[in-house]
Amino acid sequence: MKILAIESSCDETAAAVIENGTIILSNVVVSQVDIFAVYGGVIPEVAARSHLEAILPVIHKALDDARLTVDDVDCVAVTHTPGLLGSLLIGTLTARMLAILWKKPLYAVHHLKSHIYANWLGDGEVPQFPLLALVVSGGHTQIIYMRDHNQFEIIGSTRDDAVGECFDKVAKILGLPYPGGPAISKKALQGDAKKCKLPHPKIDGLDFSFSGLKTAVLRAVQQECGLPITTPSYELAGHLSEQQKADFAAAFQETVSDILLEKLEMALAEYPEVRSIVLAGGVSANQVLSRKALERFRSEGLKVYFPDLQFAGDNAAMVGAAAYFEILKGVEPTDPYKLNIAPRTPIQ
Repeated sequence: MKILAIESSCDETAAAVIENGTIILSNVVVSQVDIFAVYGGVIPEVAARSHLEAILPVIHKALDDARLTVDDVDCVAVTHTPGLLGSLLIGTLTARMLAILWKKPLYAVHHLKSHIYANWLGDGEVPQFPLLALVVSGGHTQIIYMRDHNQFEIIGSTRDDAVGECFDKVAKILGLPYPGGPAISKKALQGDAKKCKLPHPKIDGLDFSFSGLKTAVLRAVQQECGLPITTPSYELAGHLSEQQKADFAAAFQETVSDILLEKLEMALAEYPEVRSIVLAGGVSANQVLSRKALERFRSEGLKVYFPDLQFAGDNAAMVGAAAYFEILKGVEPTDPYKLNIAPRTPIQ
């Protein structure tokens, strides 16, 4: 089965052709990161206009790279939620149009499901059920329990900021470029994480909170610079040396990784039958997080999986993989005339 998949939930315009859920025939991504690096974040209206310009050329290239024609495609899949409304609108309208014109079944896929299924792409070993998925991205932080394909139970979630958002905001405090995750990881290579001790939020259960950690970094930087707490965050970077920035980046990165993995360990205590740990989302590309996860959980006899770097961020290949496993579980196609978008629909 060959699936043409489309992704446009935020600031990447992507299309891919996936065969049987794991074989990548093509994967095309046009990123807007250079546009938004100037602003330090995504501007939804600009993102939507950029998708409008790029989406049809990206789809044509995905088909050309796969050396396929429309007749070779079995169905169309698209991210329909969650995400930026304008961005989602471009992707879903395009997918609906193609499904109608080509007379192909349409599958509307949840974005976070897709991130999890990025771990099935390629020809390597795949996760075994039951599993725990840690979904960590710019907009989401969740622990999801899966008994089988297309069975999702959210058992932990952030109560405020997502972890990726926290990376972006701390990067701004330190005067590092957008996106914050890669910038902090690069800067932390020259830093000493022990130079600054940051707190772990005391949140009951399996939920997360990162707004306090962000504030803790702000206060620590202000104190390090000998400045009052009224000093605006955007003025602090000019008072820090490059080594100080690296030390704070390293401390923040280590603290975030430990917070995430501590919650995973708590989840494992509640779900001892789990056989696999899956990291998913853009923050899964963080090397400190993945290394610590391997060290912690492999010693407990668990398999740990994280996607290839090219599939950690937003892409369409993961959408195609998620759609394939929905089809295997008997999910009916979406009526292209009735598909609506909803930015915060939970995983069903």
